[in-house]
Amino acid sequence: MKELIYNKLLQIVGAANLSLNEPMSKHTTFRIGGPADYFVMPTTMEQVVELVKACKEEKLDFYIIGNGSNLLVGDLGYRGVIIQIGSNMASYEMQEVKGEEGFKYQVTVGAGLMLSKLSNLVANEGMKDFEFASGIPGTIGGAVTMNAGAYGGQIEDVLIEATVVDENGEIKTLSNEELELGYRTSIIQKKPYIVLEAKFLFEKGDVTAIKDRIKELSKQRREKQPLEFPSAGSTFKRPEGYFAGKLIDDCGLRGYRVGNIMVSEKHCGFVINAGGGTAAEVMTLVHDVQKKVFDEYNVHLETEIRMIGSF
Repeated sequence: MKELIYNKLLQIVGAANLSLNEPMSKHTTFRIGGPADYFVMPTTMEQVVELVKACKEEKLDFYIIGNGSNLLVGDLGYRGVIIQIGSNMASYEMQEVKGEEGFKYQVTVGAGLMLSKLSNLVANEGMKDFEFASGIPGTIGGAVTMNAGAYGGQIEDVLIEATVVDENGEIKTLSNEELELGYRTSIIQKKPYIVLEAKFLFEKGDVTAIKDRIKELSKQRREKQPLEFPSAGSTFKRPEGYFAGKLIDDCGLRGYRVGNIMVSEKHCGFVINAGGGTAAEVMTLVHDVQKKVFDEYNVHLETEIRMIGSF
């Protein structure tokens, strides 16, 4: 059975883009995760469609990842197919368009392009309002799915539309409004859609000012975030009326540790892998933090991290 599935996937993506029992610790920024039965890296939209169809035909679970920057995979791995939309699908195309307020720039990018790379590309062309994305360690696909944001900016501010695969294996285009973008959410989290491509609209700005802003935000991140340790970024969503990091700090949990996983001493909103940590340790620590904050402040901290696989 496994050989038949392997051969089916092989016909779609080729040997260079298919692995068996691939350690997911190599593909998550947490550096945690057991093996995925099948790990595939498609190069085209059509291959993504074919992979999804194949998984459904074989009744195989599958999961889409980008850079693995907001993901915790169980220590026992993932029983099914991990489809990584990454560097193989990272196209970039810019077009100047004229509107009522002058020229703007329409940029179409593959879902696998890194946000940080896109931020630098548009900055070099003098396009503004994407500086906020310069330090977010994810791909365009993940960013659209989560409506990623930082420092007062978010994807929905500059996104025109996204091309997706729907639940029937059809490629369709959804407008900004149809994507139902909200705080760290979109329709893609509610329906089995897969982002393939996104189209943005930027205004012209001052190149020097744009690059200075990126440098300023980079400095702030280095000073305030534990970038020297593996993590999945901000662990908890911001609860209404509060800041997750402050609640955790006020509960005396700064530096709290379970095995090799700990609440960052630099920023309590981050859970970090101090070296050799496990998914089980992450889960225990997250539950401990949630319980303490709820007991102290009657606030439930909802995780921002996605959790998949066998724990």
